[in-house]
Amino acid sequence: MSSTTDTLLLVGHGSREASGNQEIQVFVEQWRARRPDWRIELCFIEFASPSLHDGLVSAAQGARRVLVLPLILNAAGHVKMEIPEAIEHAREHAPGVEYLYGPHLTACDPILAILRRRLRQAMAALDMPDPTTTGVVLLGRGSSDRAANGDMAKMARWLQEETDHELVDLAFTGITYPRLERVVQRQALLGIKQVIVLPYYLYTGTLMQRIQRQVEHLRGQYPQMRFACGTQFGLEPEIFELLEQRAADLQAGRPDSKMPCDGCSLRELAHDLGHGHSHAHTHQQAVPVLLQGALAEALA
Repeated sequence: MSSTTDTLLLVGHGSREASGNQEIQVFVEQWRARRPDWRIELCFIEFASPSLHDGLVSAAQGARRVLVLPLILNAAGHVKMEIPEAIEHAREHAPGVEYLYGPHLTACDPILAILRRRLRQAMAALDMPDPTTTGVVLLGRGSSDRAANGDMAKMARWLQEETDHELVDLAFTGITYPRLERVVQRQALLGIKQVIVLPYYLYTGTLMQRIQRQVEHLRGQYPQMRFACGTQFGLEPEIFELLEQRAADLQAGRPDSKMPCDGCSLRELAHDLGHGHSHAHTHQQAVPVLLQGALAEALA
């Protein structure tokens, strides 16, 4: 990457909890140390500064190209709607700069490797490291976008196929179901003796803190069961490597290296019908349920 012509702009979600934003800052500092010849900048979708708009405009200063990479695991409204919309606006402010939008991290083998490693570490901390009697719960944020939830389901299935655990379930902290408490209840009824909760989160924040409280509550509710809980994994080496590969693919112009939602006519139609999502404005118009489902499927 040329330090004089390209800027790599990392887009984090942002958190109400300052420690979560600080972890992303640490990630950027470590990445700059790994790639001192790269110009790497950071912005946030919400709850922190610089904002998405400000980051996109600032990254264009002195650059010929801006490589926009979402530091997000699953593609829902932020990735499919909000970031491409902000890029369109930024192009108006920097007409001589090319913006290239790369895909989110998504379900992939490098993240599966992280989950497998975290699972092994949790098993080692249990009294009876027997996978046949130890249930696993992959616990993520949850989304109204079924494709985003499907990516998590894919990771849970891959984790089961790559390990000796007979029961790997999926749970969500919000938006959709099932929730962690219900999944643990089912596992207890099946005779599971130990449960490992694997948070599907990159960085800490209010939801990670909630997960820790939930697991403590479950320990009191099920004293006959042992619980182990993992942590966020945004500073693992595979995340750096994934983003570096995304950047290299964008620079090389490889097929499928760009996020298809950038410039998508269906996305623009969805926005016109009120399906767009922006934290800077309030949209009152709702999309009919059937059309909303069709658009979600088309944008998946």
